[in-house]
Amino acid sequence: MAMEATGKLHTIFETKQVSERFTKREFVIELADNPKYPQVVLFQLTGDRCAQLDGLRVGDAVRIEFSLRGREWRNPQGDVKYFNSLDVWRVEPAHAQGGARRDPRGRAPGYDDDAPRGRGSSAPSASYPSYPGGGYDDAPPRTDEPRPRDELGRDADDVSF
Repeated sequence: MAMEATGKLHTIFETKQVSERFTKREFVIELADNPKYPQVVLFQLTGDRCAQLDGLRVGDAVRIEFSLRGREWRNPQGDVKYFNSLDVWRVEPAHAQGGARRDPRGRAPGYDDDAPRGRGSSAPSASYPSYPGGGYDDAPPRTDEPRPRDELGRDADDVSF
């Protein structure tokens, strides 16, 4: 699950060697979506990505891309516990985007949904992965199933979320 957030670096911890082949570096970002109740959230970088915090200081505004991860653990007594982690893929100064805001799908301003995409295209492909033999954006629009319509002929979503 890819997500992104912007905030102020609150705390940066040292890199920890967890095992022979695994390192991690934790840091805390203050998210001020609601300035009255700022949230301080712990994130982690692993492996080679730990170095992304080098050169950044507490108080710097940063933009991060991360995934929400979870796992189940059973202790020797048989009790089950659940753990979550926020695994960061990219940390960059918030101004690195040139001040540009991105939409909820991570697309830059000016992104054209109607632009041709696919292999060899220079158009952005949102952040969808490319798959061998074709990607998400290479699929033609479906015309074999009509979209649901309301009584006035407008698109009607038949899934109620």
